[in-house]
Amino acid sequence: MLFSDRMEAASKLAARLSDYRGKNALVLAIPRGAVPMGRRIADELEAELDVVLVRKIGAPGNPEFAIGAVDESGSMFVTEDAVATGASESYLAQEKESQLEVMRQRRSQYTPLKAPIDPARRIVIVVDDGLATGSTMIAALRALRQKNPEKLICAVPVAPPDTLEKVERYADQVVCLHATPEFFAVSQFYLHFPQVDDEEVMSILHQTGGPK
Repeated sequence: MLFSDRMEAASKLAARLSDYRGKNALVLAIPRGAVPMGRRIADELEAELDVVLVRKIGAPGNPEFAIGAVDESGSMFVTEDAVATGASESYLAQEKESQLEVMRQRRSQYTPLKAPIDPARRIVIVVDDGLATGSTMIAALRALRQKNPEKLICAVPVAPPDTLEKVERYADQVVCLHATPEFFAVSQFYLHFPQVDDEEVMSILHQTGGPK
């Protein structure tokens, strides 16, 4: 265990990202767990907060094992392991449509009165509470790169070194507080790691300074 909770991890990430304080950065949190962290980081950096919606695609019969991810536009990232898990093209297509529907519902809940904040020509910091395979983060970074940010940063508390190597190809900068090959699950690095529900996400996003 490295962190008492997500807020401690967020404060430590904000300290590492202090060069971007007051520079009109845009913090994009991956729901749901990273949204409270995104709020803390955005506040400490005097930045704007929004969410970037991406969804993991799990392996057949093992949904917790990510074999890819899809973003709101429908662009899908698939790992090299996907075929070995038995994921067919039809399976991937079905999972893609299922996850797109989840994202449509979440967008309508999270920011119903406002379009996503435009990341063009902004310093964009993408936050998650940890990386395992990195598929979701890669999908987010790939989607955001198409929107022409000034700088694209991945910020996470913990990840395996091999995952960070994969993610580095898609970001201008990767900030990770702890890289370790002794990695089984993100939750192992937190003393308190409660689930974050939609109501908490919506409350955070509607606070002053976040998207309305």
